Amino acid sequence: MAKEYSSDKIRNVALVGHGGSGKTTFTEALMFVSGKTTRMGRIEDGSTISDYRPDEIERKISINSSLLHVEWQGVKINILDSPGYSDFVGEVISSLRVADLGILLLKAVEGVEVGSEIVWNYIRSMQLPAILIVNKLDNENSDFDKVISEARERFGHDVTILHFPVNQGLTFDSIVDILSMKMLKFERGGSGKFVESEIPSHLLEKAKQLREELIEKVAETNEEIMNRFFEEGTLNNEELQKGLKLALLERKIFPVLCMSASMAIGANTILDFLVNYGPSPKDRNGVKATNLNDKKEVMVEPDENKEPSLFVFKTVSEEHVGELTFFRVYSGTITPGMDLLNQSNGKAERLGQLFIMNGRERHEISKIVAGDIGATVKLKDTHTNNTLSSRNFPVSFAQIVFPDPVMRLAIKSKNKGDEDKIANGLHSLHEEDPTFIVNVDAKLSQTIIEGQGELHLLIATNRLKKRYGVDVDLTEPKIPYKETISAIVPDAEYKHKKQTGGRGQYGHVHLKIEPKQRGTGFEFVDAIVGGVVPGRFVPAVEKGVVETMQKGVLAGYEIVDVKVTLFDGSYHSVDSDENSFKIAGSMAFKKGFLEGKPILLEPINSIEITVPEECMGDVMGDLAGRRGKIQGMESDGRFQKIKATIPMAELHRYATALRSMTQGRGIYKTWFSHYEEMPPQEAEKVIAASEKAKEEEE
Repeated sequence: MAKEYSSDKIRNVALVGHGGSGKTTFTEALMFVSGKTTRMGRIEDGSTISDYRPDEIERKISINSSLLHVEWQGVKINILDSPGYSDFVGEVISSLRVADLGILLLKAVEGVEVGSEIVWNYIRSMQLPAILIVNKLDNENSDFDKVISEARERFGHDVTILHFPVNQGLTFDSIVDILSMKMLKFERGGSGKFVESEIPSHLLEKAKQLREELIEKVAETNEEIMNRFFEEGTLNNEELQKGLKLALLERKIFPVLCMSASMAIGANTILDFLVNYGPSPKDRNGVKATNLNDKKEVMVEPDENKEPSLFVFKTVSEEHVGELTFFRVYSGTITPGMDLLNQSNGKAERLGQLFIMNGRERHEISKIVAGDIGATVKLKDTHTNNTLSSRNFPVSFAQIVFPDPVMRLAIKSKNKGDEDKIANGLHSLHEEDPTFIVNVDAKLSQTIIEGQGELHLLIATNRLKKRYGVDVDLTEPKIPYKETISAIVPDAEYKHKKQTGGRGQYGHVHLKIEPKQRGTGFEFVDAIVGGVVPGRFVPAVEKGVVETMQKGVLAGYEIVDVKVTLFDGSYHSVDSDENSFKIAGSMAFKKGFLEGKPILLEPINSIEITVPEECMGDVMGDLAGRRGKIQGMESDGRFQKIKATIPMAELHRYATALRSMTQGRGIYKTWFSHYEEMPPQEAEKVIAASEKAKEEEE
């Protein structure tokens, strides 16, 4: 059985940062120097603990977040190593949700990147304490001061230096620790070991100045410490340490540390910092929840002796294991065989084996206490975002809010008979990844998958193929165009008359067809006077019109926003029936629709694009080429935010195009806005494509 820890001896940290900032290597360094592993794994040869899935090894990137843990000075540190690429932002959000501390890694050359800002905004919105680590200081052209300047510009002046490099660049091996006022010289072989010595004279003044800045910032965060500072003019080590821990917890200071993860330089000091200053679950004083009895907000305290409650933040399907459910315990102590109630759906669940994780490795444990993170298998009715608790403690934790998708593709089976397999597989993928969305569009007869980018959807469908043995095609989705008219048709007449011996068919109608305001829908008016069309046949006329509207006239798309008035007609006492009037209504409407200056309506999306200043020209030019209309621009530090509208049809694979134009530094979000008339030349292309498709089907 795995070792057990009390709540105050636990730290939960989430590693976040732009793609390639070194999070997985950072994890390897901590695992190695803590003695959890005997060597550091390498991304290049697929030997890291957190990137263990075949597609992660093949692509050499993190795709899923991984839960790992180390022990340092008797404290268990749970590490949630999350992906850096924006396609997998859902993994980042769920990791931050159950962490007590965010660790943002910044590259020593590139500094603050778009991905850095995205995750920082999530840290800020969750009010999570955080530290910054400037990594890869062994790279040529490293510039620690530039990174600090950018970080303060983007994240505020509470960004506070605790370490700075002595010799950044290719020879990097030493840092100055402002807290101990010592220089730490590390072995470059990756052992993490270091020798402590006095700060070199040429750096002593800088170190003293940074320590004074640190003391002043710490003093400003607490009245008691402030009074002590005014009395003595400084703070002793004990007061500084106490104040720093409190300032970090209250998000009044965001400390900056240094490292080279690939050589484990700084790993020991970071572990020391997490143990001595990182908040434990007890330090954070509980989490908000809703009492389901009275719907009032309550604080759930991390007390091991209270009624148990937990929150599911992640679900993974593992080969030979089934569904693995990851959770954080927020109160009480849970044990195997315990009965809990899923407060999200009212279903009872009995817990099976409990595990703590190290990537793929599962270590069985006899209990998991408040504040700790673990996993279990074979829960029947439990999913990501569910709350489980004892029946005596009916609470519900707020759900994780995932971002809207930015890319959509149509998915189709290559082989008939695989449809059920594909449907089950897509459902399973959504269970694992709530940012992977599946929609069935019955009107256009297509299944749409949506996600955070082309890579996101490609990896999801590759997993579908490997797990379920199905072949699929990904294609550009059909666009839900609409048809309508732009002119009044005062009289659309059609007489349906058929005589073939015996009883014939007869239906005769006059329709007035009018365009309506966009978005107001369909209206049918019965204006028959004197019974020229008997009342029993009027619904059949409307049905004929509605069925034609559903199929479209111009290009096979749904017709919207028209008013149809039945104002005249005739009938035959023997030959008229409902079907005859349905046909008459349908044909009169088709004829009239083509006389009403028909137009195609296309869906228009709103879009917000954030890009570096230097990429503005390319992005704006590309938008214009996609028929985008700029609505406004905002400066956002080194970035520009463009607000625009753009036809949905022009957004196909836009995520890929934007990434190419901005070298991966641009991001966007988009959502449906409205329908508007399509330019005639564009409409002609759609109509021609529709006619061609119809001919091919025939």
